[in-house]
Amino acid sequence: MDAQTLGSQPDCHYSSYSGPSRLLHWGPLIAIAIILWISIFTVYCDLMYWPVDTIGGAVNLIIFVTWVILVFYHHYLASALGPGFIPLKWTPKPAHQEYLQYCKVCQGYKAPRSHHCRKCNRCVMKMDHHCPWINTCCGHFNHANFTYFLFFAPIGCIHAFYILARSLYYGLNLRWYLQHGTGMEPRIYFTFYTLVGSMFAIGLAFGIIISVGVLFVVQAKSVWYNKTGIEEWIDRKSTYRDREEDFIYPYDLGRWRNIRQVLFTSSGWPKSDGFSWEVKDGCGQFDLTVEQKLQKVEKQERATEYVGVRRYAGTFFPITQGLCVCCCFPWSDESRIPIDVGDKLVVTRWRNHWLYGDKILTPSEDDISYRRVRGWFPRRCVEEAMSEDGAGDTGLITKKKK
Repeated sequence: MDAQTLGSQPDCHYSSYSGPSRLLHWGPLIAIAIILWISIFTVYCDLMYWPVDTIGGAVNLIIFVTWVILVFYHHYLASALGPGFIPLKWTPKPAHQEYLQYCKVCQGYKAPRSHHCRKCNRCVMKMDHHCPWINTCCGHFNHANFTYFLFFAPIGCIHAFYILARSLYYGLNLRWYLQHGTGMEPRIYFTFYTLVGSMFAIGLAFGIIISVGVLFVVQAKSVWYNKTGIEEWIDRKSTYRDREEDFIYPYDLGRWRNIRQVLFTSSGWPKSDGFSWEVKDGCGQFDLTVEQKLQKVEKQERATEYVGVRRYAGTFFPITQGLCVCCCFPWSDESRIPIDVGDKLVVTRWRNHWLYGDKILTPSEDDISYRRVRGWFPRRCVEEAMSEDGAGDTGLITKKKK
């Protein structure tokens, strides 16, 4: 199915392009600062450890600088290009509207594989997750650059770690080598500040090798199966839903086609326009969207209404709510919502001492979707609302279903 079958779309290749402005945020600035710190001290040590007056030294430095350039290049593009956003108030053909979800915030329909990001406040094409280090989502148009950034950063840090570790070894043992060495050992001279800076750089390099390396494995799996983190969660939940036939994930086209769809393109842009996608034989363009809609219906049927009984300020580590609540917090960057006594909340997820749901800000059914606050809050701050017959009150959900 091509893009035209969903309705008319504008050219969205640059719909989320921001240039350098998106880098002016704490996340990209910290990432750039870490890369610069490691690079500067690695070059400082490398010029003494393997001087460029030899062919090997020159090649070694060129290779390292190449890693640094590639890291900066792909980090910039991943941030500046952005994932691609569905146009506000986008409407497909009437025949397809029943298969798609409607976003009340963007006042338009969500194209297949798109999801609304609360931080970007837009519906994102093929959204994987929101990354603070690029200050935008990883999605359709920047997925390749983001994956390359996650690949080259650990590779460059492995190179940097080796140079820094060897330089620190020779630098800290310089006096011994001057007295007992062969004279062929590198002469590494540190001042107090360069020693501290180099030790800090090697710590940063090791941290990036581990943390970013793990993130690269996650993204490589996403490319391998052509399945974002959100889609993997939807696919996993489909196995627990009562159904007559097994759900078939429609976008896994085979390993090589999956990789080529994200990482290798002839025109410099992904093959899809962000609205329509290649699917497996026998699968439809809206299979995943329909499955998600059915899962949301079941989720709403399981939802429970709660009422606030204790005040909660919305902090990530609420000391006043007890040690268990403070320590057993959800490992998620999702927001926490403040609670006042008497607040009404609809809970859809549970985790130990925390609940996740929507705080209803108005009693009007028409305003619920527009005016709501969603996030985590401590379980001890709320109680399940009781109806007149003593059962849990899910009247709000029932009303919405009617």
